[in-house]
Amino acid sequence: MNMITLKMKQAKKNQEQGEISTKRLSIRDKLLIKEVQEMEENMPSTCEVIFNDPSCLHQFTLIVMPDTGFWQGGRFRFTVSVPDDYNIVPPKVVCNTKLYHPNITEVGEVCLSLLRQSSYDSMGWAPTRKLKDVIWGLNSLFTDLLNFDDPLNVEAAEHYAKDKESFKIKVREFVQLHAKR
Repeated sequence: MNMITLKMKQAKKNQEQGEISTKRLSIRDKLLIKEVQEMEENMPSTCEVIFNDPSCLHQFTLIVMPDTGFWQGGRFRFTVSVPDDYNIVPPKVVCNTKLYHPNITEVGEVCLSLLRQSSYDSMGWAPTRKLKDVIWGLNSLFTDLLNFDDPLNVEAAEHYAKDKESFKIKVREFVQLHAKR
């Protein structure tokens, strides 16, 4: 009899946990309805968002097309995935376009303090941040948030420090090969 009671308690607990995750999911989805609308209304002119499935707001593609700087003329694709426990945790972002950049690795890891759960500065993720902040931050990695002092791709940052002209040439080659519009 004790074993049956234990199994019933476990089943009830599992059901309650399922309901909690469903509630969390619906909270995220409710947030996303508002945030996606706000994001689209405040989109930088150099960005485009594509929803492969319009009913799936938690997964989309961002295309950044810089109109100035080293990466000008390129078309860079990012996958943005919003986790179930958003807005407590930041979205996950991967760059799908191969590029030569001090803050993005060749395998697509992105270094942007806004996307860090805990950051040394006050610029890390906070529940008050929104998707539009992420879009603007990714867009700014190609301009004013470009950071050679805190690189994820150390080779690119060192290359820039040693020979800016050679760095620029290598960036242009990557744009031509992988990111041409």
